[in-house]
Amino acid sequence: MRNILKKTYKKLIQIFFKCLYGDITIDNRKNSKLILKIKVKDKFFKKKNYFIYSITNGSVFTDNTENVAVISNNKLLAEPSFQHGDSRIISPKNNSVLKKGLTNFKKKYHGNVLSLVQGASTENYFHWLMDILPKIRIFTSKYSINKINYLYLGNLTSSQEQSLKFLGIKKKQIINSKVYKHIFAKKLFFLSHPWYSKGKFHDQSHNLPSWQIIWIKKTFLKFKKKFKINKNIYIDRTDSKFSHCQIINYLELKEYLKKKNFKIVKLINQSFAKQIYMFWNANNVIGAHGAALTNLVFCKQKTKIIELKPFRHPGKYYQRISKINNLLYYSIESQKKYLKNKNGDIFVDLKELDKKINA
Repeated sequence: MRNILKKTYKKLIQIFFKCLYGDITIDNRKNSKLILKIKVKDKFFKKKNYFIYSITNGSVFTDNTENVAVISNNKLLAEPSFQHGDSRIISPKNNSVLKKGLTNFKKKYHGNVLSLVQGASTENYFHWLMDILPKIRIFTSKYSINKINYLYLGNLTSSQEQSLKFLGIKKKQIINSKVYKHIFAKKLFFLSHPWYSKGKFHDQSHNLPSWQIIWIKKTFLKFKKKFKINKNIYIDRTDSKFSHCQIINYLELKEYLKKKNFKIVKLINQSFAKQIYMFWNANNVIGAHGAALTNLVFCKQKTKIIELKPFRHPGKYYQRISKINNLLYYSIESQKKYLKNKNGDIFVDLKELDKKINA
């Protein structure tokens, strides 16, 4: 009975908002008159083709998980919209607004809004550094950031807010997509994704452009905040809300690393400036595959990196960052039999780890 009531309620909500805002249909024309598309010309991007899209008196809707809909005259504009399903980019024809409509009240803003929402990506540190912030660099290749009155983003951590502050963006300029899923603005700007346009994220991990690693390091390294920290660090991700990439024999590993003079660190409460310094200062970094390792962009050349991975994990993000940043990268892959273990999916072979540390 409860499920029937929930479905009925959702259906009534959809009917209400469709009466309020109308049906949404798709406009997938390459040269739609509803949108201005500008090709970015900047040698820094090394022949990568990027575009800046803008619409006048339009809106953007997001479910904060898999869909971002760019709307003008009740048309879903295919090119700047974003759809993600089954862990891959999917067709604009599958955008949720085409079936469900715009199911939230519209919040109006005066001025120019740069939309950086990308499903749930704002909440992941890797996507923040490798997807969201590089979009700002693409935008500023054509326009000054001062042209923008607001940025449309998801919930931000204090670390993320600090990174925006370093770029001259104030907290009061942020529109929270978790609070306002549907906004309208006089002028809205959207951007090409820096590296991901098809398939699965993991399968495209080897395509991270060198320019964005170079730009992130050059832009933010000067803001590092010095503090007392060991030059050998192990990144502890036991505070992650996700169960994957957790260490099964964590206590055994922890004791081993302490004997090897490694500092066990958690990054959740560290400021962005301190995270930058921690990785820049390090000589040796060990950690399970996870977003915190994106900070490898700040390491000095020849820093030794040991990534602990589940069996045949496809993600090569940190190997790619290490290659561009000229780091000494090693990985240790756990055995297949540990993939379904309830306490984690990585069992670290300490003998193999010892060889890598001493290599």
